[in-house]
Amino acid sequence: MQMPASKAPLAIRMHANDNVAIIANDSGLPAGTVLPDGLVLRDKVPQGHKVALHDVAQGQPVLRYNVPVGFAKQDIAAGSWVHERLLDIPAARALHNLPMATVKPSASEALAGYTFDGYVNADGSVGTRNLLAITTTVQCVAGVVSVAVERIRQELLPKYPNVDGVVGLEHTYGCGVAIDAPGAEIPIRTLRNISLNPNFGGEVMVVSLGCEKLQPDRLLPAGSFPIQDARQPEAALDLVCLQHDTHVGFMSMIDDIVARAKPHLERLNARRRQTVPASALVVGVQCGGSDAFSGVTANPAVGYMADLLVRAGATIMFSENTEVRDAVEQLTSRAATPEVAQQIIDELGWYDQYLDRGRADRTANTTPGNKAGGLSNIAEKAMGSIIKSGSAAIGSVLSPGNKLKADQKGLVFAATPASDFICGTLQLAAGMNLHVFTTGRGTPYGLAECPVVKVATRTDLASRWHDLMDMNAGRIADGEITIEQAGWELFHLLLEVASGRKTWAEKWKLHNALVLFNPAPIT
Repeated sequence: MQMPASKAPLAIRMHANDNVAIIANDSGLPAGTVLPDGLVLRDKVPQGHKVALHDVAQGQPVLRYNVPVGFAKQDIAAGSWVHERLLDIPAARALHNLPMATVKPSASEALAGYTFDGYVNADGSVGTRNLLAITTTVQCVAGVVSVAVERIRQELLPKYPNVDGVVGLEHTYGCGVAIDAPGAEIPIRTLRNISLNPNFGGEVMVVSLGCEKLQPDRLLPAGSFPIQDARQPEAALDLVCLQHDTHVGFMSMIDDIVARAKPHLERLNARRRQTVPASALVVGVQCGGSDAFSGVTANPAVGYMADLLVRAGATIMFSENTEVRDAVEQLTSRAATPEVAQQIIDELGWYDQYLDRGRADRTANTTPGNKAGGLSNIAEKAMGSIIKSGSAAIGSVLSPGNKLKADQKGLVFAATPASDFICGTLQLAAGMNLHVFTTGRGTPYGLAECPVVKVATRTDLASRWHDLMDMNAGRIADGEITIEQAGWELFHLLLEVASGRKTWAEKWKLHNALVLFNPAPIT
């Protein structure tokens, strides 16, 4: 995979049995180009797209990663551009007769001595940031909370220098929904558990409207949130209700929210970073704006990093149901136990049914940008996506909206939709304190609630978006570093970010809205 300074033609084949390779050169290669093995391109092939290394007869599988990513609709001559219009997608693997916990990864030496400086919470969890979060019960209050948050930033935060920021947990849920319908428990528990994320230091503050379906005591029932003041005999929810009679005019609402924020800020400001072992990390990994290089550079580097985190005793979550569905046998075979394998099947089966109710299937996942980046279909995309999980045994499975338990260490499959915003929201609810996001096409995605480390799959993207990408994994394809070296580099970068180093998204204050997964009806 070494590319000389002359930018000689470069095609990357992932497995010796593959009958296609992807073109790595910026801007692709024109027809007539002679590859190093003597193959002549019949067509212009864009960067990241596949070229046939051998003749492929109609009906034969097109192999990438030594896996069929499609079947030829017609004869494809060697040297031809192999794109999605030439391929039939393989059928989804049935969710029965799967290998169950058959792969036993070899034991790896534990990684000891790696630490970061974080904020230790009363429940033992550790934050990588020290944020005041204001929970909202319904979208109706979002505008008011936004004004209050800006006033808190301007007037109060300068007085509390140890507080990293204030975040309004805005969302589109809370009313106009069938709140007792099957599936409605998912967005409710998601918002509840986000409110308890380790980066918020156990401080819970809620703003409600008053008439919404999602009442505060349903969102955060007694006993579900921590005691904020040791002088209180029991935890009392710190609640601002905008429809309360005491609020006369808009400014009284704002004044109330700002005044209620002060005790929370005082307690947060008293906190200091402490050196803790790397095992306190809870890292969510995700990819968005993927291209054919995602499975060549960035995702394999993340997978290597994931194995390092597991060896260090940390927790790492991979997700995206539709982007692992075509690799289900890889998941069930790597499950630590048959019971975990069955949980994977149950979650993916439930999601198949969810898609079927909407008259959709996994093929609806692939975007125009994915295809422009060389990914012909979801089967090919899945093979590159699953690599983010590394090689460790899958120790547990998490249903959407649930929070990780203290003993859920190691590699976890958090069963979420593949939508960037929904996946990130659900990983926050699980207890994520650090996020890794790989991209090939490019996206300015970020989260206000948690630092997001952005990893570019290509040097071209990393160069053009030099002040948005935190790491360039494209150097792997350029021959500058190995996957192993990139994995270690990312591991060390995470420890630095967890200790307070700002990501580009944090520097620019870029973040996306929380998007709750609501499979229940809207009324």
